[in-house]
Formats: sequence, C-alpha cells, structure tokens
Amino acid sequence: MTDPTPPRRENSSELVSALYCELKKVASRERWRLGNSPTLQTTALISETYLKLHRVEGWNDREHFLRAAAVAMRQVLVDAARERFALKRGGGMVPDTMSAAERVAAESDEQVLHVDGALERLQAMDPRLAEVVECRFFAGYTDAETAQALSVSERTVRRDWLKAKSWLFVELNPE
Repeated sequence: MTDPTPPRRENSSELVSALYCELKKVASRERWRLGNSPTLQTTALISETYLKLHRVEGWNDREHFLRAAAVAMRQVLVDAARERFALKRGGGMVPDTMSAAERVAAESDEQVLHVDGALERLQAMDPRLAEVVECRFFAGYTDAETAQALSVSERTVRRDWLKAKSWLFVELNPE
C-alpha cells in the first residue's frame, strides 16, 4: 500500500541555507577555474544563482535543487562572460589598448561563450550529456556530485563526460 501523504517539497531558502557551504565551494572553484574574475565574486555568483532559483515553489529533493543550481550557475557565468566580452570588444566606447591580462580574460570569456553555444546544440541532441557538462564544467561538480545531482551512477557520469568532451572537442575544433 502506498503512503497517501505527499513528499515534502522544500523551498529555495531552506535548501540554500542547508547547502550554502557546498554552493560556496562550487562557486569558488568555478571562479578560480574560469579566471577568478574580479567582476563576479563568489558570494555574488551564489546570490545571482539564488535569484534565478528563488521563485520556484518547491523542490522534489536535494538532487533536483543541485541540478537546477548547476544550470543557473551556467547562466550567470555565461551572462557575465557575455557582458565582459562585449566591454572588452569595445562596448560602444573608444578603443583602448588591452593589457595582456585583459586579452587572456577576453579569450577566456570567448571560450565560455563558445562552449555555451556548443552545449545548446548538444542539449538538442542528448540532454543528459548536456546536463553532465553543466554539472562538470559550469558548476565544477565532481563525478560523485554529478551522479547525485542527476540520479545516475558515477560510472554513467564518467562515460557520459568522456562522450560529451569528445563531442565538444570536435564541435569546438572544426578543422
């Protein structure tokens, strides 16, 4: 016989409070991996991610929230890269010489935008592979964290991550 009481659906505030340390670790790791941009601090990345998630009435479980947080973090990072890339490409201002550090940052932003475009194409072909990339690349999750967020085995994550990286390599290097 099934239990007639519906499962408790958690709200965003409760989950952010419970998972704040984990979200901070992920956000910090991603900022470092993507160039540690001074324009988007770790706390700001978490706050922007939360703003994208806070309107949702309830989450099925922790994994549902973490999967959505990975997607939201990707959106925040891509939006920030687009903004910085536009500014570094002129943004309507008079051209100025860029320092070597600014050129490297612009190239990093451009790379994030290229990966985002390729990920949209991958999403159309194989949604789970795209989710693995969102968790691994944009949220910086480990195999175990990705497996938990997607409710699959770590072996499946490793296999999907290899497939996705191979596909992205070919997609991003058309020669």
